[in-house]
Amino acid sequence: MALRRHHFVPGNTLLVLLAAAFTAHANEELASPEAEDKFAAPSPTITFSPYEFSSRDGQKVTVERGEFYVPENRSDPKSRRIKLGFVRFPATTGNKSPPLVYLAGGPGGSGVEAAQLPARFAIFMALRDVGDVIAFDQRGTGWSNDIPECPRSPDLPLDKPTTRASLVAALQSAARECVRFWKDAGIDLAGYNTVESADDVEALRQALGAQKISLWGISYGSHLAFAILKRHPNSIERVALVGLEGLDETVKLPALTDAFIARLQATIDRDPAAAKAYPDLAGTMRKLHAQLDKQPVSVPFRDSSGKDVILVLGSLDLQALAAFSISDPSRSRRLPELYTRMAAGDFSQAAPFVYDFIRKPGAIRFRGMPEAMDAASGISADRLRLVEQHARTSLLGDILNFPIPHAGDAFGVPDLGDRFREPVSSSVPTLFLSGTLDGRTYPESAREIAARFANGTHIIVENGGHNLFEASPLIRDMIVAYMKGQEPVSTTLTLDPPKFVE
Repeated sequence: MALRRHHFVPGNTLLVLLAAAFTAHANEELASPEAEDKFAAPSPTITFSPYEFSSRDGQKVTVERGEFYVPENRSDPKSRRIKLGFVRFPATTGNKSPPLVYLAGGPGGSGVEAAQLPARFAIFMALRDVGDVIAFDQRGTGWSNDIPECPRSPDLPLDKPTTRASLVAALQSAARECVRFWKDAGIDLAGYNTVESADDVEALRQALGAQKISLWGISYGSHLAFAILKRHPNSIERVALVGLEGLDETVKLPALTDAFIARLQATIDRDPAAAKAYPDLAGTMRKLHAQLDKQPVSVPFRDSSGKDVILVLGSLDLQALAAFSISDPSRSRRLPELYTRMAAGDFSQAAPFVYDFIRKPGAIRFRGMPEAMDAASGISADRLRLVEQHARTSLLGDILNFPIPHAGDAFGVPDLGDRFREPVSSSVPTLFLSGTLDGRTYPESAREIAARFANGTHIIVENGGHNLFEASPLIRDMIVAYMKGQEPVSTTLTLDPPKFVE
């Protein structure tokens, strides 16, 4: 349910994701580069079969579907084995580079499904001029998923505003029931963490018989890429990442969300018509949140099925709505008008949105892999204190991070530990792209990450959002050129700004 992701599952922030001392020590050892061969196993065997791949706009290409098996939990010698699947788009060039493995975001995104998106399909096809391109479904996603969706969902009443206490209690109650459900289904949720996924990618490399592979990905895919670089640094040729999430950034700093809102306002101010209509977005948001803290509003509307609904909205509901709306300029450009309408007493657009994504019975669903991955990556005690400090005054509090760390302990997975979360340094050639209007992962953090890469190149995309692969063909061309060994000629790329007033 993570608000910061492509699905919504994620308040009392006293819930700290700490394992018992022995368990934490064991997992920190597992997460360390020195321990990468501790549970070494023979390379898996891949089974290939012909497959006709179709993009969502009807383009077709003949590819190979691959499958191989790995332990669900490498720390358990009795672990069951799970199937991992992928698509291999064969290279169109005779002089092949190492295979290029795509790492989807989320966590919970499917690499195969991402390749079906027209804009990303175009990148997959273009990269075939470099080498074989692999759309990999990480464990617990797409073709690599046998975790049943939990039938239990958090219950949030319609006649009361959502509060931190009510949201955390509902999330925790549903999460504990789901954990029991998955355990009865034979799922070892402790095996779903970024360390295991990093080792899956290494197993894929070995099974392909490739000396090295290259990585490209987005959002959580960058988080996974950093773990791979830390654990298997000699296996990686080149890397290209957008929407950067460091190993210690599963939980975002609320102050950086405020900085994003300030950049959004600066973009508004450069358009005279928009500046006149929306002179103080942050002020409007704060005033409205304070107003609903004192007096929630009751909004009648008719849902998509024609049912009459009355929904009571509070400030946390609006913060969640805003968190959903800031990933990309195509969404965030609508935020000023939405808040202006609400400030004038018109909640007719906001209420159905909040209902469909948060409050409607069954709207919040737990899938197992996304929640376990984030809970295992966790947060250090120092960062948690900083998040709590920021959240007291931030426009959106820390709603962007739900359900971690607020209800993360309810999933019962071991925390990977502070050693796992230590920033990675690398000499692997790496291209970083971050958008100034990305409301999920922030350029301030990206600069810190890129500074630790001796051969890193950081591109700032002005007016770019989180899903940069869809933003412009220039992004595709830059990634393809980089994978061919060509450095970008500039460290900035400017896209057209969003239109706030039509």
